[in-house]
Amino acid sequence: MIDLKDIRVEIDAIDEQIQKLFEKRMDLAKSVAEYKIRTGMPVFDKERELQKLKVFRERANNDFNAHGIQELFQQIMGMSRKFQYRLLAEQGILDPIDFEEIEALETRGMKVVYQGVEGAYSHAATRQFFGKNVDCFHVNTWRDAMEAIKNEEAAYGVLPIENSTAGSVYDNYDLLNEYDHQIVGEQLIQCQHVLMGVPGSHVSDIKYVYSHPQALMQCREYLKQHEEWRQLEYSNTALAAKKVSQDADSAQAAIGSRHAAEVFGLDVLEEGINDKLGNSTRFIIVAKKKVFVRNADKISICLELPHESGSLYNILSHFIYNDLNMTRIESRPIPEKDWEYRFFIDFEGNLNDSAVKNALGGISQEASWLRVIGNYKREG
Repeated sequence: MIDLKDIRVEIDAIDEQIQKLFEKRMDLAKSVAEYKIRTGMPVFDKERELQKLKVFRERANNDFNAHGIQELFQQIMGMSRKFQYRLLAEQGILDPIDFEEIEALETRGMKVVYQGVEGAYSHAATRQFFGKNVDCFHVNTWRDAMEAIKNEEAAYGVLPIENSTAGSVYDNYDLLNEYDHQIVGEQLIQCQHVLMGVPGSHVSDIKYVYSHPQALMQCREYLKQHEEWRQLEYSNTALAAKKVSQDADSAQAAIGSRHAAEVFGLDVLEEGINDKLGNSTRFIIVAKKKVFVRNADKISICLELPHESGSLYNILSHFIYNDLNMTRIESRPIPEKDWEYRFFIDFEGNLNDSAVKNALGGISQEASWLRVIGNYKREG
């Protein structure tokens, strides 16, 4: 029987040969890149790679090895392409990203639009990002906000994109694809509900509680302690606060944000009444101009891929190879293509970083379509 140590010695010797051959192959890849730079040939030759993989599979001794050899050489060829993309990026040959770098966002005298009503969380996000004296107005729908930016009625828009418990706001991902607007910032808002009433009222006075159905559900455990209260659904937490303020009835209370209580002059009677604390919503700041601040450290992109095995895997490998931290990925159906999807990806980086240029250069060559949606400063 062959000793395990002897087997491992032989494996180590083979691995050493593989390493030397790999490095020799990468030296040749450099020569290939130099040739392609001179001739203007594309890095990715899909048909050649498919033909080579077919030959490798046919040479294998069994089905298991065929799959393993295919995966191995897909990785090797993928690394060769990434090395070539890096060389092209260094030569300034890859398509530049058409974003303008600026020191800071221009906000003085600019109008800002948000969806919802005064006192809502979106209003709070607007004031927190732009300051309490922001010149802002509200609209009924998220699409209305995007239209206001398109028609230059507002320089910036504030839209929710994800909630830490409810998940993504998919409609706004679709709108980001539909409109040629950019993300220039983000704002996190803690969604901590309070019980609010008219000035001078007390919890013992309450008979009716108004709020949005979701907010009532999020405070279910707290409301169980007051089963004598009648719960009345309202279309919006801020509008519920507005009603209580206008009615000036101490028997009425609303559930919503502390911001709504401040806007409508109500007293906070109880704080932290959510069943689960720590709930927050991420809002994106959207603009028409393609700009990014110098210290931006987060990038959002949208892309479509060939509808074939391994295409997403190959794209994601560009982040790994360039040591970029991907923080989020979402998929959305492409309406005109049954069972095909568009991907939204967030990752850390700045458009001036060489690693980002390398990754985006490679992705742009291998994706069916790529768009950089924004480069902005991370919040939180």
